[in-house]
Amino acid sequence: MTGLINYASCGALWLGLAVKTPDLVRHRRDPYLRAICAVLGLAGVCFLLGAAPTVGAVNRLSGVPNLAAPVTYASITAYSAASQVLIVHWRGGDRVRRVVRRWVTAYAVVVVGIAAMFALGSAPVERRTDLDTYYATTPFIAEMIVLYLAGHLTAVTVTTVSSLRWAREVSGRLRAGLLLLGAGSLCSAGYSVPKLVAVVARWCGRDWSALGTTVSPAAAGLGAVLTSVGILVPLAGPRLTRWRHARRAYARLEPLERELDGVLTRHALRLPRPRWASPATRLMWRQTSIHNALGYLDASFDHALYARVHAAALDATGDKERAEAAAWAAVIRAAAGAQDARPRPPVRLVRPVPSVEPALPGGDLVPPPDPDGRAAVPVPGAGVLVRVADALVARPRDAVLAAAAGEVPAGEVPAGEVRGGTTPSGAL
Repeated sequence: MTGLINYASCGALWLGLAVKTPDLVRHRRDPYLRAICAVLGLAGVCFLLGAAPTVGAVNRLSGVPNLAAPVTYASITAYSAASQVLIVHWRGGDRVRRVVRRWVTAYAVVVVGIAAMFALGSAPVERRTDLDTYYATTPFIAEMIVLYLAGHLTAVTVTTVSSLRWAREVSGRLRAGLLLLGAGSLCSAGYSVPKLVAVVARWCGRDWSALGTTVSPAAAGLGAVLTSVGILVPLAGPRLTRWRHARRAYARLEPLERELDGVLTRHALRLPRPRWASPATRLMWRQTSIHNALGYLDASFDHALYARVHAAALDATGDKERAEAAAWAAVIRAAAGAQDARPRPPVRLVRPVPSVEPALPGGDLVPPPDPDGRAAVPVPGAGVLVRVADALVARPRDAVLAAAAGEVPAGEVPAGEVRGGTTPSGAL
């Protein structure tokens, strides 16, 4: 059971490491990311090395009884140092480098002390799960055990106090992450405290080794899960927000893609739909398909229709963004309906740009006047497309289109109808 708990805890921590590895590859020089990955990676190594089957394998392959003990203790010490470095970088300040050097130096001394104590001591009988209590009275080995447990307890105590104290000063995902990190560190204290109690009991002639073989692994496993989640929550939050915005924009663009479906299908302008893709990638695919269709229809856009609908909607609402969206909805609908009468040679598909950010309004370019001296219809930018899609399904659409087509004079468009529409005019 101890081995299963250790391996499960190692898997949870390395899963968190796998989530952050791509960011580390892109930002190798970021000390904060390096500290996060070091904490997750070293914590997983601690659980892997501490599992009884791994202990036996290390001892057997090295030929040294109980060599796995100082190796595991050194990894626990390194994890403790990485935890302190992470907290220092998380808080920031003018003395970050100096404080980091102090923590690293202190725990490097502990690692050297562990190696020295093991070399000076004698531990000939292999103990895979209860070495702490079995050798609690052996010279030098006992000092090694107390040294690593004291170093671990110091680290989790500082991490717990720092995280919970800082959590009172912040809010949102950062506060949630700090609370989880503090709770995980507090649970991790349940690893070293029972072992220290069992060691002291051994000094007093009692056998409480069960504390170190049952309570400690369970507490350490729970602490590993909470620590991993606490570190990832503040980091994953912005990405989840971007994905939520991308899903929303993807759904809002559906009416516009449906309006252009005939053009996309008849002229094979739609790229293959991505499978098992992120929301941002699906949004990029839909935007690309829409731009392919608009690129095919650009010569069919009616300048006069755009001007009439834009003037009517602007007069009725006073909102430039809504007027632009309504005008483009009319122009695209008219061009898509009449495109069969204007055969054109196939155009090259536009490939998706390497971007995963949802489209934002604005940034459109106004082209120069056409040869007849009239202002050309501005090509809609990615941000405008979302508002155009909303305009296609908004309640006042029919009245605006009728006015633009000349069925109803532009000035007679019911103002209340347009003003009562649901077309959003803000950002995603």
